[in-house]
Amino acid sequence: MSGKFVISLDFELHWGVFDALTLEAYLNNLKNVKNVIEKLLVLSDKYEVKLTFATVGLLFAENKSEILKYLPKNIPNYIDKKLNPFQLLESIGENEEEDELHYAKSLIKTIKKNTNHEISTHTFGHYNCTAEGQTPQDFDSDLKSALAIAETMDIELKGIVFPKNQVDNDYLHVCYDNGITNYRGTENHYLYRPKNFNAKIKKAFRLIDNYINISGYHTYSVEKLGPNKIGLVNIPSSRFLRPYLPKLSFLEKYKVKRITNAMKHAALNNELFHLWWHPHNFGANLNENLENLEEIFKTYKRLKESHEFESITMTDLANKVCIQ
Repeated sequence: MSGKFVISLDFELHWGVFDALTLEAYLNNLKNVKNVIEKLLVLSDKYEVKLTFATVGLLFAENKSEILKYLPKNIPNYIDKKLNPFQLLESIGENEEEDELHYAKSLIKTIKKNTNHEISTHTFGHYNCTAEGQTPQDFDSDLKSALAIAETMDIELKGIVFPKNQVDNDYLHVCYDNGITNYRGTENHYLYRPKNFNAKIKKAFRLIDNYINISGYHTYSVEKLGPNKIGLVNIPSSRFLRPYLPKLSFLEKYKVKRITNAMKHAALNNELFHLWWHPHNFGANLNENLENLEEIFKTYKRLKESHEFESITMTDLANKVCIQ
């Protein structure tokens, strides 16, 4: 089987950052998400690249009444109360026309209409799987809500990207029981494991790793992908596409080269390269971010022609490796 190129996007709008960033601080990024996604679809079509949109379930709602209708039966009792997204319900608008930061049904329709891409889940309420106070039963309730509200749009969710990359085996069992077939795991390196050494040191080394290869290519043998003991296919991430930063603009070419070198390695060795980011990361400096992405897509096109490197969604890849 030839090498594979997967792109997954954590589509969450304000639901993904409400506990970490104020609206005032991040408003420009969030307000530009519609423009970002529209341009991403045009660019991906141009280069025949397929995208997996891991979408927060709350974004499927037509209005606040529909949110309340599909609200999970068990609300997680986070010890850290700021992690609870449902505390925002009193302050958000009634629908997407009033509030484009918390509703995105029209964007989901646009993605679905394109037919080249996959819509998967990012849980219903941007669920924190490792936070204290919540339980696997709460997660099961959240996931059932995500599946149900997606079904109203005739969308069957088969893949999951865990918010904040908080992957836990107990929760993988819940996913399997609810018909999920695949998930995005983390890079197999101590720099990218959620709990190991000092967070500040880890953050610094991760920053350097975006520009200089200190942790490896993070590509994976396609032949060795397959269902784990639970029955799910792990489609691990290779690299986060760090957004353009003006103060580090002199390093952008090294960041892109870091990614394209790993893509070439994957194509030459019949391996998987899995790139990911959030649409809101492109909300600022959109043109510069798209220029970087186009360079990555140009590399993909060359590798497709020379080595049959294939762009594929997470679930399509999971289906392929399950029947190989």
